[in-house]
Amino acid sequence: MSVLTRDEAQLRAQLLDVHRYTVELDLTTGDETFDSRTVIRFTARSAGDTFVELKPAELRAVTLDGAPLDPESLQDGRLALTNLAAGAHELRVDAAMRYSRTGEGMHRFTDPSDGETYVYTQMFMDDVQRVFAAFDQPDLKAVFAVSVKAPEGWTVLANGVTEHRGDGVWQAAPTPLISTYLVAVAAGPWHSVRTEHQGLPFGIHCRRSLAPYLDTDADEIFDVTRACFDRYHEKFEEPYPFDSYDQAFVPEFNAGAMENPGLVTFRDDFVYRSAVTDTERQTRAMVIAHEMAHMWFGDLVTLKWWDDIWLNESFAEYMGYQTTAEATRFTGPWTEFGVTRKAWGYDADQRPTTHPVAPEKVDDTASALLNFDGISYAKGASALRQLAAWLGEKDFLAGINTHFARHRFGNATLADFIDSLASATDRDVPAWADSWLRTTGVDQLTPVIAAADGSCTLTVDRTGARPHRLTAGLYDHDVADEGRLVLRERLDVDVPQTAPQPIGKRPALLLLNDRDLTYAKVRFDAESFATVRSGLSGLPDPLTRAVVWNALRDAVRDGELPPEAYLETARAHLPRETDLALAQGVLAFASGQIADQYLRPEDRPAALSTLTALCRDLLRRTEDGDHPGLRLIAVRHLISVAAHPDTIAAWLADGTVPGGPELDPELRWRILGRLAALGATDEAAIAAELERDPSATGQEGAARCRAALPDPDAKRAAWEAMFAGDDLSNYLFTATAQGFWQPEQAGLVREYVPRFYADAVAVSARRGPAIAVAAGRWAFPAHAVDTENLRLGEACLRDADPTPALRRTLADRLDDLARALRVRGRQEQGAQAENGGQEERKGKGLPEKQIR
Repeated sequence: MSVLTRDEAQLRAQLLDVHRYTVELDLTTGDETFDSRTVIRFTARSAGDTFVELKPAELRAVTLDGAPLDPESLQDGRLALTNLAAGAHELRVDAAMRYSRTGEGMHRFTDPSDGETYVYTQMFMDDVQRVFAAFDQPDLKAVFAVSVKAPEGWTVLANGVTEHRGDGVWQAAPTPLISTYLVAVAAGPWHSVRTEHQGLPFGIHCRRSLAPYLDTDADEIFDVTRACFDRYHEKFEEPYPFDSYDQAFVPEFNAGAMENPGLVTFRDDFVYRSAVTDTERQTRAMVIAHEMAHMWFGDLVTLKWWDDIWLNESFAEYMGYQTTAEATRFTGPWTEFGVTRKAWGYDADQRPTTHPVAPEKVDDTASALLNFDGISYAKGASALRQLAAWLGEKDFLAGINTHFARHRFGNATLADFIDSLASATDRDVPAWADSWLRTTGVDQLTPVIAAADGSCTLTVDRTGARPHRLTAGLYDHDVADEGRLVLRERLDVDVPQTAPQPIGKRPALLLLNDRDLTYAKVRFDAESFATVRSGLSGLPDPLTRAVVWNALRDAVRDGELPPEAYLETARAHLPRETDLALAQGVLAFASGQIADQYLRPEDRPAALSTLTALCRDLLRRTEDGDHPGLRLIAVRHLISVAAHPDTIAAWLADGTVPGGPELDPELRWRILGRLAALGATDEAAIAAELERDPSATGQEGAARCRAALPDPDAKRAAWEAMFAGDDLSNYLFTATAQGFWQPEQAGLVREYVPRFYADAVAVSARRGPAIAVAAGRWAFPAHAVDTENLRLGEACLRDADPTPALRRTLADRLDDLARALRVRGRQEQGAQAENGGQEERKGKGLPEKQIR
């Protein structure tokens, strides 16, 4: 299928004004296809040619101004409209469209728990063409009047309030002017909880089989929704622009959520069937806040072309975290952002595929889709947070409100946004934008402390060119508690500096970017680094600790800190950690990157032993029941790093961890997956567990476990399911891929490493971007940290012509692989140097204990 280029979009926007779509969808025609009838009313400003997009199973009829067009003229998803006269036109399209199993277009899902079927749309970025005919580009906004015929017993949700007209037909209220990619429909026998707020109907919806879990959390979800709604009305002068606010938790959703006006769709993992930590609840609240921010920035004011998609996502990301912190009970969103989301941004920004936050060259929709990454979200949000600190919140919000007023129900560009901000301040916003938004890479900031006459000064050495407004935290040892560090003061620092900054007596720890207001890697002076290694857990503020942990993580990835040193620091300090996001983030990096990739295979067992001991320390600390979230994190990670099956097998047999928690479905599948990887379970046990939990999540758990079994037949079956057939949904494909590669099974799966590249190229070409990303992310042989895997991957990129989505994902994974090889190379160099030093010292008669 062809992709839309920027030039084509600009020409079409110059030619057309699109006024109204009338869309009729019939969901009663079978399991494979649905009917789609569309009337588009538009005006041509002058005579000319253009096209409309559509990807049908069958195109039955097309008329333009009453005259039939040949359905056979549809080529590569485009129907040519030639010899248009200037003036008003009406296009009518009648087609049958295919349901999707990949989360794109109109996704169809049958719940294995009860046999009920649900459908929902995901139109982003150019998938409206899978549902109805459209001039599919963001700056051709129109009114959409949508009706849906659904099976008896179904409810239909849409962008506007829906009304059942009888005979299964539901009519949605016409929308205001919105872009094609924001149209939404969700239909099925939904379980719904409804309320009103500020005169608007609010609703939350999920599958019937999840009803008890949604009901349990309904008050919390509505409390967060109301609090964010009210807070945005304090920030924004423009009122909420749509007629209702529904939030539908839908199955097999590829993203976290989607900001459809009036009908936000979320992955239904956010309806919790099993125990979760408060940080996970905080994340759900942040996503609610994020999507609601889009109602203004993205829906009311929409990008003109996809080069500015970062602005939608960066703004919503920043506002989501900030508003969650301001308006809800959750106090730690910026800590979670620092340790999780920001790390995502730093990683993406150091790869060859990096791009400016605001890229200048996005030539087509395929290129634009590749920019949904840690740069557009995390780095962009970090840049906006830095901008708000630099401008001050009052001027920042004044500029935002000017932007909304100028472009409401229209489209805008980065230049428009910068102009709106500049109207609210005397600062040089365009220069700031050039240095922050048009450049790539991560600056590095290192403190240089100079002493003279009993006092010290601070100079910040900067690698990079961006200006930074940050705080430097000065910490001293607590004289009353040797393990505690106390804040002396935080100094405001502008980089580049005009002169060294006086700091008084030398602190035990000087931390650049304390409070995490800028986006940069930070390093330590030698004395501060020694304090970090001995006293990290004594820092009083979790956000401060997040900055330190991120700095240590960066140093490991850059080959400056041995992975073992990170593990030693985690072993020493994480058992005393109180912040859930930090505990989760550190353990995830230690197990996923360090143990599984950065350490040599012969060093992995010792790392797993260290992590097991760390988790046991957390379990002992949480036996009193006062820290259920920390205990849950410790249990999850102890399962994941278990090198021997006995303990976790006993937990599964008993149905509980001694001292709690009892095993819910998530923990049972987690244990069974690890037992499968260790060869300590079998197909019979997996089938029994699936009978116990036949839900969609259970189906995914079973697929993951079966793929993890150390058995040639099981591996063959999993591989064929992923790559030889197209029956797996997006979620089942991902689950199978997650189970397939296990570091313990490197020899068993060695033959599949070279097969991966050709098979991934083929399945991506057949099944589209969602499966391409899943294949590149989850089915990639990341455990095979060797030069041969790297060579095979580079040859694939060079010679095999992977689809754009697979090419980008593979390029990122191969860069991660190359980084792991570099980190391992540093270890080997260090080991050789240490061995050489040992031999030299032994030759001088030094006892062994003095050289450890």
